Amino acid sequence: MIGPVPTIGRTVHYTLTQADADAINARRAGATKLNAAGVTLASQNLGALIHTGNRAEEGDVYPMVIVRVWGDRPESAVNGQVHLDGNDLHWVTSVQCGSGPRYWTWPVLP
Repeated sequence: MIGPVPTIGRTVHYTLTQADADAINARRAGATKLNAAGVTLASQNLGALIHTGNRAEEGDVYPMVIVRVWGDRPESAVNGQVHLDGNDLHWVTSVQCGSGPRYWTWPVLP
């Protein structure tokens, strides 16, 4: 659904691709691997961001905050920060408005 012209700060919906899900899950896998002492990074409370959260799958839809707009038309591509089901974000670039994986859409209002 084509809506208004996208602007920075707006929240839209983004659909993950398989490549997105693979990258997210790979980052998160490092948090649960045991080191030589048999301890995970996630359990060490180091103060650094350890990517954790539920498994991401192709087709999952998450909120995305637009951080850059490439144009001034309703169909303009955007860059955004995808808010995942966990403590981390996923950055996507030059995403078009549309439906399906690697597209953003306006939320459907009740």
